[in-house]
Amino acid sequence: MNNNHYNNSLGIGVGNSITSYPLTLEQKTAFAFVGILFIFLGLLIVRCFRILLDPYSSMPSSTWADGMDGLEKGTFEYALA
Repeated sequence: MNNNHYNNSLGIGVGNSITSYPLTLEQKTAFAFVGILFIFLGLLIVRCFRILLDPYSSMPSSTWADGMDGLEKGTFEYALA
């Protein structure tokens, strides 16, 4: 009787030998891409938590009307005529 029984669904040999499947180039590329996506997701999560903890530090201190020369705030309609 042969004691080397293989479970092909897991790719693991039950006897003394273990089968290994090397990764192809496409699989390595996919794993690298997924890893980069996880790093990007982690950075976005950290940025969102920083904004949630201190929302006013990320807002600019200037307004849209700071660059208007010679015009009062709210008189943009009169400047067009």
